Amino acid sequence: MEVNIHSSWKTQLEEEFNKPYFKDLTSFVKDEYSKHQCFPPGKQIFAAFDWCPFDNLKVVIIGQDPYHGVGQANGLCFSVNDGISHPPSLINIFKEIESDLGMPYPTSGNLERWAKQGVLLLNATLTVRAHNAGSHQKRGWETFTDAVIQSISDKKENVVFLLWGGFAKQKTKLIDTSKHHVLTTGHPSPLSANRGYWFGNKSFSKTNSQLEQVGLEPIVW
Repeated sequence: MEVNIHSSWKTQLEEEFNKPYFKDLTSFVKDEYSKHQCFPPGKQIFAAFDWCPFDNLKVVIIGQDPYHGVGQANGLCFSVNDGISHPPSLINIFKEIESDLGMPYPTSGNLERWAKQGVLLLNATLTVRAHNAGSHQKRGWETFTDAVIQSISDKKENVVFLLWGGFAKQKTKLIDTSKHHVLTTGHPSPLSANRGYWFGNKSFSKTNSQLEQVGLEPIVW
């Protein structure tokens, strides 16, 4: 696996790339991609960083694992490629945007349009074996993505972190809440949403309100 990541992030994360755990992780991922079908495609493993340079970043959304179905994962959490059916969590995200902001339900589930505006769509684990959810967890990705969150917290100000569900909320400990804004709610998955933990959270209007308060452009969701 070649660490072909946007230069703005390479500067921030150079130390991580040289640590023993990352070299072990690289070997593991290369081996998995050579022996099995894995997602996202190799060139999109670091897509979240490529679409959202460090200097542009103003919002972070944290997912857990890439989609493991054929053609779904594109390196951005919750996002799918154009023409792919929207997974249940993404449907619920779009439904909440509809009710929160009065916007029409989007045709495309590709969230590159958010990333280009400064939304880092970060999965805690950046790769997965096809049809095997969680298969690349606990191999080093979480250490790396925790370092990403820590770096953002330390080196930037006024970032809005959207932490959806129990797993994402655990990342609060990495964030300096005295200079960043953390919004938490339930996960958009049907299991959580159908129990009343997702709909009506207004994450998207609240995010834009926070950005506007510090003089930043709101996100066109």
